[in-house]
Order: sequence, then structure tokens, then C-alpha cells
Amino acid sequence: MINYWPLLGIALVVAGFALRLNPMLVVTAAAIVTGLLGGMDFVEVISTFGKAFNDNRIIAIVWIVLPVIGLLERHGLQQRAATLIRGFKNATTGRLLILYLLYRQITAAIGLHSTAGHPQTVRPLVAPMALAAAEKQHGTLDEETGETVKAYSAATDNVGLFFGEDIFFAIGSIVLIQQTLVTYGYNLAPLELALWAIPTAIFAFFIHGSRLLLLDRSLSVRADRSRGAPLDAVRTERGETP
Repeated sequence: MINYWPLLGIALVVAGFALRLNPMLVVTAAAIVTGLLGGMDFVEVISTFGKAFNDNRIIAIVWIVLPVIGLLERHGLQQRAATLIRGFKNATTGRLLILYLLYRQITAAIGLHSTAGHPQTVRPLVAPMALAAAEKQHGTLDEETGETVKAYSAATDNVGLFFGEDIFFAIGSIVLIQQTLVTYGYNLAPLELALWAIPTAIFAFFIHGSRLLLLDRSLSVRADRSRGAPLDAVRTERGETP
């Protein structure tokens, strides 16, 4: 008979997140409860934790990187990034993020997934530079517009990584797809799957790039509205039909 009691660990995770408890404590407690309900004793559960940590100890590198980023931010990294972008005459938020999207896709495609990301690149560099470009073009931004620019910065990283990493054939997602297809009788090499990810990545680049150019236009319209310009005049000035 199947023992369903270990599934209570999932319920604990859901309840803990719903109550907004500390995620690390919630996941740890759920793992311990799952192990105990699965028939393991407490010592065995803790030993399993230790083995998993030792087998994946490279993950601990992040605890070295994060303090470094924190120190750089404390000493003005975001301000320096913003000052740099203000020095470029034709820099806009959309153009900057398109360049970052291209960089993110190319580096992900050759397996350099950790050279960029939300904590190490978007928060300390990309988002401040995107905000500086928007302020340079349109003046001081209101809170909603600033949050929109930050959201597009984070989304650009997600799109670049998600559609770029599948081009790299030695990644877990490609291996998973390859193994799944084998069960249905399609024996394809990982390299073949990676090559078919290239058209998808190209389409993703142009689609999200178009959204970023539309973001530039949207920022211009918001800026004109905040200055009190009539909407019809704004549209006429931009060559749009009122």
C-alpha cells in the first residue's frame, strides 16, 4: 500500500508560504517532516541533508558573491552605473535593454549562465542604468513608471536566459527533453535539439526587442502627459493618428 503521509511536507510548504514565514525555515522543516514520515529517523534525515550539501557545495559560492555585490553597492556601484549611462547622448531605456538582451542570450547560448542574473547584474547595474536612461530622456520618473522600468529590466534577463540557454546542448533541460523523446522512440542527439532552439531564441529576441522599443514610446507619452501636453498633440507630434 502506498504511503501518502510524506506528502504532508508539501502542505507544510504551502501553508508556510501562505503565512509568509521564513522560506528557508519552512523548506527545512518540511524536508525534515517528509523524511520522518517516510520512515527515516532524525539522524538519517540530518545525514541526508549533509550529504546533499556536500555533493552540491559549489552552490555555496553564491554566499561569497553576494557580500561582494553588497559592498560594491554600498560604495556607489548603482550611482556610478547611472552616471555612466547619462554620458551617452542617444541612450534610451529600450536600446540599453535590447543590448543586454543580446548579451544575455549569447552568453547563455555558450553556457555562461552565471555571468549575469538578477542579483549580480540586474539589481546593481542594469536596472539603475535603465532608470538613468529614462530620467535622462524624460526627466524625473514617478514611482509607477520607475517600477515599470525595473520590471522590464528583470523581464529582459528572464527572456534572454530562458530562450538562450537551450541553445547550449550540455544543459539539464536539453538532456531532459532528449530522454523524454527517447521514451517515445525519438532518439535525437542533444546537439540536434539545441540547434532547433536557435529559431525560437531569434523570435524571442525580436518579439521582446519590439516590446522594449514600445516601452520607449510609452515612457515618452507618460512624460508628455505629466508635463500637461494634450494627448492629441502628443500623438500628432509622434506621427500617430489622433
